[in-house]
Amino acid sequence: MVGNVPLGGGAPVVVQSMTNTDTADAEGTARQVFELWQAGSELVRITVNSPEAAAQVATIRRKLDEMGCDVPLIGDFHFNGHKLLAQFPDCAEALAKYRINPGNVGRGSKRDEQFAAMIETAIRFNKAVRIGVNWGSLDQAKMARMMDENANKAEPLSADALMREALIQSALESAEQAEALGLPGDRITISCKVSNVQDLITVYRELGQRCEYPLHLGLTEAGMGSKGIVASTAALAVLLQEGIGDTIRVSLTPEPGESRTKEVVVAQEILQTMGIRSFTPLVTACPGCGRTTSTYFQELAQKIQRYLREQMPVWRSQYPGVEDMNVAVMGCVVNGPGESKLANIGISLPGTGEVPVAPVYVDGEKTVTLKGDHIAEDFQQIVEDYVLTNYREGGKLRSATRVIALKAVS
Repeated sequence: MVGNVPLGGGAPVVVQSMTNTDTADAEGTARQVFELWQAGSELVRITVNSPEAAAQVATIRRKLDEMGCDVPLIGDFHFNGHKLLAQFPDCAEALAKYRINPGNVGRGSKRDEQFAAMIETAIRFNKAVRIGVNWGSLDQAKMARMMDENANKAEPLSADALMREALIQSALESAEQAEALGLPGDRITISCKVSNVQDLITVYRELGQRCEYPLHLGLTEAGMGSKGIVASTAALAVLLQEGIGDTIRVSLTPEPGESRTKEVVVAQEILQTMGIRSFTPLVTACPGCGRTTSTYFQELAQKIQRYLREQMPVWRSQYPGVEDMNVAVMGCVVNGPGESKLANIGISLPGTGEVPVAPVYVDGEKTVTLKGDHIAEDFQQIVEDYVLTNYREGGKLRSATRVIALKAVS
């Protein structure tokens, strides 16, 4: 459990994100945390790297509470976390979880002392901990010892295999040390992040066999744009399909001026398209071809998808089950009616040379044909009316059941 969010033990896979604001800017950080939470992030990590940042954590928590945002905050500590947690007990109290990187917690004899100080603070304040190992910041002393031991083996591991083993050992040994200090095992999460897809899959498969701790998945430094999305999806999808992973983050580098919430949307869509969890109604839309020379169906699909996502902060609490709704926006007669019938609500727009009318299907039945200059507005109203009618408490049987039945016989 992290704050009010259950982890592991059959609980749903949790979406996590991280701010990129200066935590010393309490107003800006609280605002970005709120935006990430509204987008659907269930845990949000913030950087705590200086006395100025640590001094503002309690204020950030208070501002979020005043906005009605109860998302648990995770403090990201490196190098000086033991000092900051000791110097700012209100920071230690306000956070729900501490992220500790064993490679950056101290060196030599100081490492165990500083690590122990952070774990003891977590115990005192009843907080969870993530042991977060990263291949870019492995404990160099440990790595050197393992390299020496490996060199003396009859069949030494390859350099890549040795690095993966060092990641796993660092995480598991640190978790065992935390438990020995008195931190309950059910308050420990482990991550071993790398930036290579195949290495991540190999590491987490091994972790999944060697421990029972909840695992946080994420491809570190995934990159920008489509590269970051594709790489993260390729790695996480394989592991999630195998039942590995309890929390996920998609570590996208935002385009200049781009909203930080994109990483939340991508993480949700990975889980939803795999059928693991539902977060927001999905829009099915055809890719277009020579029969759809108009861009109208693309514009409508984009508008509807944006509308649905914008409504979810309100709909999530008022209309339970709406996240499972399917909407189809199709561009011509070839697959348009068929796809529309399989969705909860679907519209088949006219392709090139077709009669300029758009039949609308609700739960598999044609209900109306739209035409004229206000098709987009009319269709959006149909979607809204459907939500109000079908997903309110005490409303009729949710139409997702009917969609499943239609797909079963199609």
